[in-house]
Amino acid sequence: MSERRILLFMPYGSVGGMERLALTFYNYYKSIGHQVYGLKIIKLDTDIISFGENEIYMSTSDFSQMRIDQRLLFYLSCPSKLKNIFKKKKITHCICFGDMANTICAFTGNNDGVYKVGSIHALKSIEFTNKSWLNKLFKSGFKTYYKNLDKVVCISKAIKKDLLENLEYKFDNLEVIYNPHDISLILEKASDKLDTDQELELFKKPIILFLGRLSIQKAPWHLLNSFYLAQKEGLSAELVFIGDGDNSVIDFLEKMLEKFKIKNVHFLGRKPNPYKYLKRAKVLALSSYYEGTPNVIVEAICLGIPIVSTNCTDGIVELMSSTLQSIPKEQETAKKLDSGWITPTFFKGNLEIPSLDELRIEELTKKFAKALTFALANDPLKMNEQRIHNELLSKFEISFVAEKYLAHL
Repeated sequence: MSERRILLFMPYGSVGGMERLALTFYNYYKSIGHQVYGLKIIKLDTDIISFGENEIYMSTSDFSQMRIDQRLLFYLSCPSKLKNIFKKKKITHCICFGDMANTICAFTGNNDGVYKVGSIHALKSIEFTNKSWLNKLFKSGFKTYYKNLDKVVCISKAIKKDLLENLEYKFDNLEVIYNPHDISLILEKASDKLDTDQELELFKKPIILFLGRLSIQKAPWHLLNSFYLAQKEGLSAELVFIGDGDNSVIDFLEKMLEKFKIKNVHFLGRKPNPYKYLKRAKVLALSSYYEGTPNVIVEAICLGIPIVSTNCTDGIVELMSSTLQSIPKEQETAKKLDSGWITPTFFKGNLEIPSLDELRIEELTKKFAKALTFALANDPLKMNEQRIHNELLSKFEISFVAEKYLAHL
């Protein structure tokens, strides 16, 4: 095998899905003898994801600390900085995670001998309903500068379909590759002890767990609203949020708690090892407006934890069922799959935080609340016999996926 010098390129070092994916690649590629570097656009003191001595970064000032003109100049300087890194580190392959990294890498051109791999992790037709100038730039790439990427990975069939049908993606460099997971590592980390005695006492109770970034995309207010309704109807459980997030979203959730007097809700913040919490939960819950193929779904399946998720993308169904590829968006009831329940999507066309006055107990809330109750009272993973469990997890095998990323189309 010829020497590969691989650069993993991402915006931040937080503990989001893309960053954990990059770290999974980093550890695997290193284990088989490649030279691997992790490049962050922004490196912060609060970073959870670290690449040690092989970490590179472009700035230690966050975008929020830059004036608009400084931010623009920084954006414009990034492609040349990346080209210099390619040359200095003699990079042969660059794998990009998300729109910002994809765009910067594409602007380096296609004549430097580096095999450039972009990746799309969400339904862009929904994400780009927010018409910021950056989103307009990213969207334009699907018809222009994405031609400079040798391969663009879609992490589900639903994402590829969305790009072709709804965003008029122009080039023939798309390939569906599911996110890789180191199953043995997840199982190993899940056996670790919790951080405090208080956490240990908390997780002795039935736990509904949200694991991820508290963002508008994740719409956690719908989960909190459904939990509140389920409580009123007799549900006895604790709702735990693990992850950092947008301050505006967190503030809104805290206002909900105060206004509706919602009890048994806990915010534990970011955790470097989320698996030990997931293993001890009774249910994993996602109320997202849109997703790609969330890593946490696969992690829950690996650990045998039932899932309740909105039908936020067909990619969810690809993960949760060994037979189905999609469920009609017009579904009206919660549907049981191999690894849990799918409920109708909450997304109605607006990517924004609602006002407290707009928040209502509606039919979709009732369906999600009922699915939470079902998941706590039943064990859908009794069906999770070894054959089905293996079928659900086989497409995420790290050695298979990691090689597909580097293989030429």
